[in-house]
Amino acid sequence: MDEPWTTKRGPVASNEVDIRKAEAINALLVRPIGILPAVPGDPIRPFAIGLFDDIRLLIKPDIGITVLRRAVGAFVHSKRYYLASALSDAFRHDIDGMPVEPVSASDRLVAQRRFLSLKHNNGQTATPAPEPAPPPAPSKADQIRAGLLSRNRQARHSVS
Repeated sequence: MDEPWTTKRGPVASNEVDIRKAEAINALLVRPIGILPAVPGDPIRPFAIGLFDDIRLLIKPDIGITVLRRAVGAFVHSKRYYLASALSDAFRHDIDGMPVEPVSASDRLVAQRRFLSLKHNNGQTATPAPEPAPPPAPSKADQIRAGLLSRNRQARHSVS
């Protein structure tokens, strides 16, 4: 996996989860932005480099920048976003959704690796994780120490 994908696939269509994430971002802004999908089936478009700075200018006055950063992060760190960025014909888009430049080969390769990693991790999470072992019972010495400590604390509080 040292080379980015070369097959063309067409746009990656958004689903309900992508729309909820886009709506969460738009709810933090004074106006919706055109790069985000509005209905299921709309394409997911890779962001132009530095686009967050443009988005940040549209934040509502009562919203913290960290909230916006997390909402945007949830969208751009998703499996479908990485897939859209990894495609051989992927283009970066401005805030209005207009293409501005192709995604570089190195960025496509990074997106491809992240997509495959998320895809692999999703397959592994289908099996339930083993329950953690219960903590070991305290030893007799630990029980004695705990008893002595509680007596010392009681004695200090009664003297005060």
